[in-house]
Amino acid sequence: MLPKFLLADNSQMAPDSIYVVHNETPRFIIESDIDDFWSNQFIHWIDEEPDNEELVEQLVAEAEAFLDDEFSRDYDEDEEDDSEE
Repeated sequence: MLPKFLLADNSQMAPDSIYVVHNETPRFIIESDIDDFWSNQFIHWIDEEPDNEELVEQLVAEAEAFLDDEFSRDYDEDEEDDSEE
């Protein structure tokens, strides 16, 4: 089973961007600035964009929560590494 969300980057072509890929239908990729994911987003639809605006808002919120969790884990791991030294 594939994960619902994936993180991606394209550091050679777009070093200042980060991507969150939604792997379930409707599939899409949110592209945004790596420094401010929440204010400058562009959605690339792989499947047809849903007509239901509430569903789109829910999916974007889930993608944002996923990214928050990933960044929090990364931050927590960095703190643990610093305390071990």
